[in-house]
Amino acid sequence: MKHILLIVLLLFTISSLALGQVASSSAKEESEKTLVERLGYPSDAKLLIIHADDLGMAHSVNAASNKALENGLVNSASLMVPCPWFAEIAAYARSHPETDLGLHLTLTSEWKFYRWGPVLSRDRVKTLLDRDSYLYPTKVEAAAHSDIGEVEAEIRSQIARAKAFGIQPTHLDSHMGTLYQNRALFAVLLRVGRDNGLPVMISREWFDRDQYLPSLLGPNDIVIDRIISIAPNVLIEKWEDFYVGAIKSIQPGITQIIVHLAYDDEEMRAATINHPDWGARWRQRDFNLFTSEKFCRLVRESNIKLITWRELGKTIARPER
Repeated sequence: MKHILLIVLLLFTISSLALGQVASSSAKEESEKTLVERLGYPSDAKLLIIHADDLGMAHSVNAASNKALENGLVNSASLMVPCPWFAEIAAYARSHPETDLGLHLTLTSEWKFYRWGPVLSRDRVKTLLDRDSYLYPTKVEAAAHSDIGEVEAEIRSQIARAKAFGIQPTHLDSHMGTLYQNRALFAVLLRVGRDNGLPVMISREWFDRDQYLPSLLGPNDIVIDRIISIAPNVLIEKWEDFYVGAIKSIQPGITQIIVHLAYDDEEMRAATINHPDWGARWRQRDFNLFTSEKFCRLVRESNIKLITWRELGKTIARPER
């Protein structure tokens, strides 16, 4: 009887070791896959996110962005929680839970007359405010003056407010890139993203410019390959050419095109007065192109697959409970 028990125990031990080796080998193979492969695509696939910024800023932005999400190429967007029209876009998010919506964490207020402050009471985040008690107008000023503890408290409050409005964000990024301005700010963004189980927008192209980035990243952080965003130096008559060229030249890997949408109406012209860059006409041009059949056909013909941040978020390894 003892011999039988010993044989059974030996067989069980050998079986457990073998299963452990298979699991370990399988986990290693998974970790060695590229992000593209982890999403289930071949390594040479061209994957694209077309992402609209600034939802919640104004009614015109919301209306145009919603239209583009439903009827155009745009398949992802991010919301500005402190802005006056946040409640409207939050209602849209609740009624369209399948839409890929992240948070455009906001520490700046850049327009001349159309300004906003923080989510937290002003006495709790004094270093985030300019002399008029609004958020600073530029990312350079915000990065230079803001206490890092107050920054963290504010962006955590923006996430909490979004969730209180029924939004389940799919990712985080930063309005005007403020949270990418230095190592301390980026570390806060990354920590807050990890604490909420959300991917943070990071591009591999930034590593040479911002050399602190790679040292802060862990194996569970999402890094896409490149981000395309049109700049003010592109002439209006070359607007379409820029985007056509960008789409045709997309390489294998994960690319994000960032657009800014709104209608060139009275509201947007007033909100962005004396600010043609990212102003009303700029946003109307982006809207026109990315809701056009021509651009839909171009993406199809370029053998590009549209993906979302929601899909990317599913590749994050969750801790075992």
